[in-house]
Amino acid sequence: MGLPKNPFSFLSLFLFTLTINLEFIPLSNSAPDYTTIVYKGCAKQSLTDPTGVYSQAISSLFGTLVAQSSKSKFFKTAAGNGQSVAVSGLFQCRGDLSNVDCYNCVSRLPILIDKLCSKPSAARIQLSGCYMLYETAGFAQISGMEMLYKACNGKNAEGAGYEERRDTAFSALENGIGNSNGFYATSYQSVYALGQCEGDLSSADCVECVKNAVQRAQVECGSSISGQFYLHKCFISYSYYPNGVPKKSSSSSYSSPSSSGSGQNIGKTVAVILGGTAGVGFLVICLLFARSLWKKHDDF
Repeated sequence: MGLPKNPFSFLSLFLFTLTINLEFIPLSNSAPDYTTIVYKGCAKQSLTDPTGVYSQAISSLFGTLVAQSSKSKFFKTAAGNGQSVAVSGLFQCRGDLSNVDCYNCVSRLPILIDKLCSKPSAARIQLSGCYMLYETAGFAQISGMEMLYKACNGKNAEGAGYEERRDTAFSALENGIGNSNGFYATSYQSVYALGQCEGDLSSADCVECVKNAVQRAQVECGSSISGQFYLHKCFISYSYYPNGVPKKSSSSSYSSPSSSGSGQNIGKTVAVILGGTAGVGFLVICLLFARSLWKKHDDF
């Protein structure tokens, strides 16, 4: 079947085809935001394992952690050869995730650790909704207040009074985190904030850790509309929404410059494809229209 002789008939056909394509292309985010990679931490020391003891222990540890993630949001354990501990580790999910989402999040982490870290003696991968870490026996411990990752949105809030509103939200976060099993979310006048502490941290230590993170955010992010601060034993996240706080909370409301959700990438890819398709179609229409005019000119 040849092309329609009337360019406007071709335009109708093209628009109809484009409409059909739009109906079958998923434009919404297909991946939940809790799977976005926030940061990776890989120890500089490589794993020395001539007998395979550590590799077997790590594999066993991963299996246990993933299995536990379907019924718990925090679990800490160790694995070894029965006589001594070879490796210890834990996982933790964000407090507002369901058990199903927690499992889906945690189950990705062993693969990511293997992919992003080349068999180090210790590793930690943080997604928006969960994290996992392991340490081989004898690995040097770090302070719970150690900064692991921070990100401040480059855009500053407009108008006066923003920092006061943000600090009020921070104050509510500090007051609430100690009595909330280590996870707390709050908002004040369009500023949304949440914090979470490692599952085995005491209430007092949790409050101290969150206060430390808040102080860093106040100093280092200034008037930024959003930010994330991950310490070894806790993290905080905040965002400013001039048009109101979203109905569903999300610690990944701020997207770090170094990572983006796969759903966002899909949306951008679809936009590029549709834009390219429309451009090609428009060019063809113009050529056919010009051809039609030239033919009429020849007829004269």
